[in-house]
Amino acid sequence: MRTALVIGAGLMGTSAALALAGRGVTVHLRDHDPTRSRTAAALGAGTDEAPEGPVDLAIVAVPPAHVAGTLATAMREGVARGYLDVASVKGGPRRELAALGADLSAYIGTHPMAGKERSGPLAGSADLFEGRPWVLTPTPETATEVLNLALELVALCRAVPVVMDADAHDRAVALVSHTPQLISSMVAARLEEADETAVRLCGQGIRDVTRIAASDPAMWVEILSANPGPVADVLTGIAADLAETVESLRALQSAEDGERRGGTAGIEDVLRRGNAGRVRVPGKHGTAPAAYEVVAVLIGDRPGELARIFADAGRAGVNVEDVRIEHATGQQAGLVQLMVEPSAAPVLAAALRERGWSIRQ
Repeated sequence: MRTALVIGAGLMGTSAALALAGRGVTVHLRDHDPTRSRTAAALGAGTDEAPEGPVDLAIVAVPPAHVAGTLATAMREGVARGYLDVASVKGGPRRELAALGADLSAYIGTHPMAGKERSGPLAGSADLFEGRPWVLTPTPETATEVLNLALELVALCRAVPVVMDADAHDRAVALVSHTPQLISSMVAARLEEADETAVRLCGQGIRDVTRIAASDPAMWVEILSANPGPVADVLTGIAADLAETVESLRALQSAEDGERRGGTAGIEDVLRRGNAGRVRVPGKHGTAPAAYEVVAVLIGDRPGELARIFADAGRAGVNVEDVRIEHATGQQAGLVQLMVEPSAAPVLAAALRERGWSIRQ
C-alpha cells in the first residue's frame, strides 16, 4: 500500500492515519468538518489535500449510521481501488450498502477492537491498535485484492487480524463491548445523587467498573442505535440474573432459615458463574489468563517514584506483568499493586524491602 484516503478524522481515523503515515504511506484526510482534517494533518497524520487520482485504499471512519452513505459516495467518485470501514457494527452497514446498489466486491467491513474514552483527532495515537484484535468480515463477494489491502492495513497498524461473520461480530461486541458500556454507565449514574460521604469512600473497585462511563454519550447513542437487538438480548439475560439476585438478597433478610439458605445459594451461584466467566477473559498478549501474585508497595506521590520502583524490580530480575495504582484518600500517597509470577513475588518483596520500600501484606 502506497496511498490511502481516510474519511473521518476522529479518534479512529486519525490513529489509523498516524500509523500509516509513520510507515511511509501517503495519507490523504477528509472530514465533513475541515477543522478536524486540518488538525489531524497538523499532528502528522497526512495531508488534507485531495488526492490527484484513486488511492490504494479508502478507510471510512465515520459513525455507523453514516457508513453506508459515505462508502457509496466514495465509490461513485472512484476514489480508491478498495474500500473498508472501521465502525463498531458490521451487519447493518453492509446490508445498507447492498441496498444502495454498491459494488460489494470492492468493500470489506472491519472493526479494530481499540479505543479511548476521549474522541476527536487530538485523541489519536499511532500505537492505538498495536497488539489489538482487528476484525475483518469478508464475504464470498469480497475481492482478493481488497482483502489483501485490509490485511496490509492491519499489519501496518501492528494489530492482530481476526476473521468473523458480520452478524456474529455484532452479537460478540454486544456482549463484550456495548453492554459493558451501558452497565458501567448505570452504575456510575447511582453516584450522581449519592451522598458526598458515600462518594468519598470510592475505591479502586468503583473506579474500575465506572471507567468507561466517562465516554462520549453522543458517540455511544450512535453505536447502540446501530446494534440495538443484540444488546437488548444480552441485557435481557442480565435482567433475569439481576431479578434473581434481588430476590436472593431479600431472602437473606428473612427470619426463616430455609429462605436465608436459599438466598445464600442464589448469591453464591451468580458469584461462581462470574468467576467462571472471568476466567475466560484472555490474558496477556491474548493468551490464556494467568494467575499472578500481587506485591503491594506504598508509594509517595512524587515525581520519579514509579520509575524508581520499576527500576528496582528490574534490578531484582523480576518482570512486572501488570500494575494498578490505588490512591489514598486525603493523602499524597498510594498503593502500587505489582502483579508478578507467583514464584517471583517473594523475590521481589525482599528486594524492594532491602531498597527501603514499604511492602503491604
